[in-house]
Amino acid sequence: MEHLRDENAQLHEAVRSHAVVDQAIGVVIVLGRLTPEQGWHVLREISQRMNTKLRHVAQHLVDWARTGQLDPDLHKELQQQLDRERPPHPQG
Repeated sequence: MEHLRDENAQLHEAVRSHAVVDQAIGVVIVLGRLTPEQGWHVLREISQRMNTKLRHVAQHLVDWARTGQLDPDLHKELQQQLDRERPPHPQG
């Protein structure tokens, strides 16, 4: 019975983490005017470059969308990744 409780708790956490990641991708999509695939790529790159778990980066971005407060290092990395993903502006 204890094993089932542990497994249930792990599955519940996985679902919650997945929802937060999806929400963070939405934040990135809106900010950068990107596709969902590009939003996922930005989120993954931030996680790797900052050596921070993806779900933690995602939670910070979702919290930022709600509170307006974001760690300066994360904000800088987000901006750099968005700049890499955005298509160049047409001249004229």
